[in-house]
Amino acid sequence: MAGTHRYKFDTAPVASPKAIIRGQNYRFTVLTDGLLRYEWAKDNVFEDRASTFAINRKQPVPDFNVTDEDDKLEVVTKSFRLIYDKKPFSPSGFTVQALSGFSSAWGSKWRYGQNPGDLGGTARTLDGADGKIPLGPAVISRNGLAVIDDSKSMLFDEDGWIAGRREGERDDGYIFAYGHDFKGAIKALYSLSGHQPRLPRWSLGNWWSRYHAYSDKEYLDLMDKFKSKDIPLSVAVLDMDWHWVDEKWVRKAGVSGWTGYSWNKKLFPNPRRFTAELHSRGLKITMNDHPADGVQTYEDSYKEMAAALGHRIKHRSPIEFEITDKQFCDAFFDILHRKLENDGADFWWVDWQQGPYSRVPGIDPLWMLNHFHFLDNKFKNGDAPLIFSRYAGPGSHRYPVGFSGDTVVSWASLDFQPEFTATASNIGYGWWSHDIGGHMLGGRDEELTVRWVQLGVFSPIMRLHSTQSAWMSKEPWAFGVEAESVMTEILRFRHKLIPYLHTVNVQDDHLPLVRPMYWDYPDHDAAYHCKNQFSFGPSLLVAAVTSPRNAKTGLAKVKAWLPPHQDEGFFVDIFTNLRYNPSPFGRELHFYRPLNAYPVLLPPGAILPLDPRRLLGDSLETKGLPNDCSPPLHLDLLVNLPSNTNQDFTTSLIEDPPLQHVHPTASTTLFTPQPLTLIIESPNDEHPLTAMSAPTHLRRSYTIHFLGIPFTKGMEATIECFLDELAIYQGLKSTTLPLYNEAAFSIGPECPTLRIVDLPSGLRKVQVKLEQRGQEKKGWWQEPSPEPEDSRAEIAQQILQDRVFKLLFNMQIEYAVKDRIWDIVKSEGVGQAMKASQLLALGVDEEVVGPVLEILLAEGEIKG
Repeated sequence: MAGTHRYKFDTAPVASPKAIIRGQNYRFTVLTDGLLRYEWAKDNVFEDRASTFAINRKQPVPDFNVTDEDDKLEVVTKSFRLIYDKKPFSPSGFTVQALSGFSSAWGSKWRYGQNPGDLGGTARTLDGADGKIPLGPAVISRNGLAVIDDSKSMLFDEDGWIAGRREGERDDGYIFAYGHDFKGAIKALYSLSGHQPRLPRWSLGNWWSRYHAYSDKEYLDLMDKFKSKDIPLSVAVLDMDWHWVDEKWVRKAGVSGWTGYSWNKKLFPNPRRFTAELHSRGLKITMNDHPADGVQTYEDSYKEMAAALGHRIKHRSPIEFEITDKQFCDAFFDILHRKLENDGADFWWVDWQQGPYSRVPGIDPLWMLNHFHFLDNKFKNGDAPLIFSRYAGPGSHRYPVGFSGDTVVSWASLDFQPEFTATASNIGYGWWSHDIGGHMLGGRDEELTVRWVQLGVFSPIMRLHSTQSAWMSKEPWAFGVEAESVMTEILRFRHKLIPYLHTVNVQDDHLPLVRPMYWDYPDHDAAYHCKNQFSFGPSLLVAAVTSPRNAKTGLAKVKAWLPPHQDEGFFVDIFTNLRYNPSPFGRELHFYRPLNAYPVLLPPGAILPLDPRRLLGDSLETKGLPNDCSPPLHLDLLVNLPSNTNQDFTTSLIEDPPLQHVHPTASTTLFTPQPLTLIIESPNDEHPLTAMSAPTHLRRSYTIHFLGIPFTKGMEATIECFLDELAIYQGLKSTTLPLYNEAAFSIGPECPTLRIVDLPSGLRKVQVKLEQRGQEKKGWWQEPSPEPEDSRAEIAQQILQDRVFKLLFNMQIEYAVKDRIWDIVKSEGVGQAMKASQLLALGVDEEVVGPVLEILLAEGEIKG
């Protein structure tokens, strides 16, 4: 029971001596061009042990110059200049200035003790939050410099156990001087602090959670009902009522009942059979643990724990929770938790709410629980360990996933959540799991719940949750017809996204899935003001809907910003197929959406791989578990072909682990080397696009949806297949593009779709080229000729008018107002800008005119 696996993790805490500048009471370590460690110690003793924040100070030594004079030290790299007077650190005697990578309009000098004005990181919890809360530090700043104070963090000794800081006056901090290279700062953070681990693929699906005293039958029946409704789940969360909570012996012990380690046999008479049933439904299991009250005398493991700890049981006294005691720590995992894991628990929901203090000064129990739970789960589950717990401070990104706590059910809570998720990436923390729909208080609001679920689908982890209340739960069928329909479809879409989510999850740079807009556009002021808009991986832009619909229009309004793109094409909303012209300088605009739509945009040149399945075993020839998240046999590709450009747009698809006998682990490259062309290519011979050994009926096929392209008569696709560099097959089945009109995707009927089936085995590359039969080959953004009825302009104009008509039809406004708007929209020979001017001059409510203008002006000028 030594638990040695819990004390082994990779660290290299001692920096190279060549990177160190040291004098009386001070030490500086140049870790990278833009990362500096600063220390001051009155006793001249400095810290070389790993901290919770810094575990790898042994970095390649960058180039730097040192000027050392009697009363002045200057250290210069290509990214910063340090000036220090060799006295105790002070604002006048210790400054660091960023030298590159930022706008000169912003100050770049930091003085010791000053708030650097970073862009905000994250917080320990959202418990009780009803709207915006203060955020912790980040490693990026608009001023070019950010600072992390590491003076009080917990340490690890050489044996992997914990240690407190030395007493006395001392300072220990890190300066990130990366200017506006925000991704560079995050990569430096990961180099110093460790990167985000890879999550198991199944964790990216839908999680079900509710604080409710389910019986085994009730819980299984609920899971079966989700399946009957064709709503996939991947994780079953058991909140605290899995153990004894309110029995007479619990009350007699004088404890809350929140802590427990014995199954409630009234609800779960046969725990192993229950967990086996959940596993047979393709679900992983996490169980809630509030460890603060220790081990009570009525617990099943009390005697074994007492024996392991030498605790006397004569007086039947409880065993206190003391995670800072190594003997207790070992027994805590190897007895209490291991027995329950043997019963079927896959990972733990660590629900620590008692603050950062323990019996050992400077030791936060949450840090210890996160660290040792994660290492223990790694020992049990291998390369993709998982815990579920609150954020303990900078460095917590090493222990995914995060539990953000008990939020209030309100529009204010929803409005803050996109920003809160995105800014967490500024401290490298990329895997938040929120209580989707809110946890407590508030009131029933179906629209609020739907909008929260939509945001949850485009969040790092999608976990439905609610508190202990007869009135509050998140089953879609517990709501009205409209809400149920929208929630059902968007929850299905989460599982369609798993090929894309997993690719981001296992990418080499380990960057977070959700990123603020300013990461990619740091020199654009607008990027800092669209706080509820974010990049969702490399290929999607999401503008979160966080306010209610207008009563007249039935539409919710979202302010958004489209980043600049130089002649590369349009952004396309994947749910409406509406194209938006971003302009070379970026563009601020409003999106208006009904309840069944959400603004999610695919940039020009981007490709979104999707899993077309609902529940495996229901819709494919293969035999598998329902809710399975493994790589699909068939892929849907949403493609936004770029405009006239010579630039390659590349998307990778990484599939790991594979379905047995179906498809090898592979990184498939999807790219558009020129307009009208899509290439699907495997990077090497070992991982072809189709499995060499797979039965014919298990070969992969592709359904390609070309977004934002109006279907025109005579549109065709030429398909070529390559084995190595040799084209071996052309003209696969019919090459005529059919219209796509599947309601489940909600993509407009003007979207052409191509299905490629029966691919030969062992392919390296498939090339698809769109063509217009009988006409000169031109880009789809140009008007084909000579047939005017097939012109793109006329087709696009008709599509826009159809959209506006449907929009007006559903508005709860006077018919006369509809007529006036419609007369302007359908007027011929008038440009969109003139129509917009006429609409604005009507004096009609902006909430009514705005949605019409969004459609008319989405692409810019199209003459009617």
